[in-house]
Amino acid sequence: MEKPINGSDKKPGNNELTPKGFKPDRRRFVETVATAAAAITIVPRHVLGGNGFVAPSDKTTLAYIGVGTQGLRELLPLLDIPELQIIAVCDPQKAATGYLDWGKEGLRNEIREKLKNPGWKSGGDDTIPGGRDNGKAIIDEYYQKFRPDQRLNGCNAYADFRELFEKEKDLDAVKVMTPDHLHGLIATAAIKKGKHISIHKPLSNRLHEGKKVIELARNNPNVTTHLIPWDYNGSMEMVMKWIGEGKIGTLKEVHNWSNRPVWPQYPTLPTDTPPIPKDFNWDLWLGPEANRPYHPYYTNMVFRGWYDFGGGSMADMGHYSLWTVFKALELESPTIIEPNLSHVCGIKDATAFQVKNDFSFPMACSVRFKYPAKGSRPAVDLCWYDGGMRPPVPEELFEDNKELPAEGMMFVGDKGKILAGFHVDNPTLIPEKRMKGIETEILSTTTDRPTGFQLFLNACRNGKQCPGSFTEAMPITEAVNLYAVALRVGHLLKYDGSNMKITNIPDANKYLLREYRMGWNPDTI
Repeated sequence: MEKPINGSDKKPGNNELTPKGFKPDRRRFVETVATAAAAITIVPRHVLGGNGFVAPSDKTTLAYIGVGTQGLRELLPLLDIPELQIIAVCDPQKAATGYLDWGKEGLRNEIREKLKNPGWKSGGDDTIPGGRDNGKAIIDEYYQKFRPDQRLNGCNAYADFRELFEKEKDLDAVKVMTPDHLHGLIATAAIKKGKHISIHKPLSNRLHEGKKVIELARNNPNVTTHLIPWDYNGSMEMVMKWIGEGKIGTLKEVHNWSNRPVWPQYPTLPTDTPPIPKDFNWDLWLGPEANRPYHPYYTNMVFRGWYDFGGGSMADMGHYSLWTVFKALELESPTIIEPNLSHVCGIKDATAFQVKNDFSFPMACSVRFKYPAKGSRPAVDLCWYDGGMRPPVPEELFEDNKELPAEGMMFVGDKGKILAGFHVDNPTLIPEKRMKGIETEILSTTTDRPTGFQLFLNACRNGKQCPGSFTEAMPITEAVNLYAVALRVGHLLKYDGSNMKITNIPDANKYLLREYRMGWNPDTI
């Protein structure tokens, strides 16, 4: 269900408005490149031993948890990694029934191409693939056809991840592609079992749960953890170089805007009660959340719009764009979170009224986070926009006869602005005339860098961490969860990061927590 959209070495100048000592975050960049370089030098034993040979010590066994549409899509590239064996899949939905996707035939055709089977069908309602039956069948068919020399056993299928962890004794790692509300629980269970874990964003859609997962990862350094969206973040090197050289003066604001949501965000709760699809375990899908009647409006690719099940547009896309910004600027806990959001009105008894909604994200919003100064870095405002909202067009673009793109990022200083793509790609000083004579070649390069999952897999085998470790994710986890709470409450929040507490609206703190159903508390899972 997740789908991203593309969804110099000079010292800072001596401009009096540039904070002294505020330099690009090159150390972290060098560490990341060094990790990648180390990964490139590893030669798996299957290469030395000939085609099809993988020494037992080099093989990593993986369980794939969450085989909906995006889960299947991200499963396909993993099938031909020789040192990886997927031994189990898990999903509360068994058959391919009622799935939604970006197109009716795209995923089916990807699977047919991967399997070299033009007649492959998903079964179920034979519309869009998904479910654990499809996941198991795809893995088994691929391994039988294209990896027969490895004599891999069949893939097991489970409805409940707790049963999977109990029964799969030879499991090394998991990849998690479930709806957001299950991420923290599965991550907790995996780390407690000593299993390496690669998981999609967010780490949790409740702040306290997310922090517990991060602390668990820190206390278990032998478990490799990997939050997938880090792999898609762009480089902040050029932006930080220009800031350090005083090209825009003192940095004041960062703006990031997305075209999300591209799914319905329902302003009212469903009132009809359609039957639960055959072979779909609704209780397992709900997991820790309160029981309610099944409805398709909650599931598949539309879950993101609900506070209980998703994290909204910022949790979906902000991880891809802002994590690198948080790291480079060393943004930690905000002190103020200011929401501006759309609302929906109705008419009842000939009277107009505003629909009260604390269960689903708004159609559109902007949220401003105020981050205090740290060291030589001054205070910074971070502004997020979604639902078609964008910052005002800067006057510098009037001169270029341009408008802001549908998605993007902008860094605003007291002497100028940097405009960039959504992933901080192709940064430029505006207006265009400011780019004359400016070097745009940066030192970093990711041309030959292994994929994020390959880095994760190498780290699992080497007993190390990889870029995008859970232990680095607290600031972005905090921001996306505070975004949700501010929208849900509909008021400006004052936040004490050291105590993880909202101070001006005490009742809002309940949304930082989750009330767990019996059997689903992470402390006992």
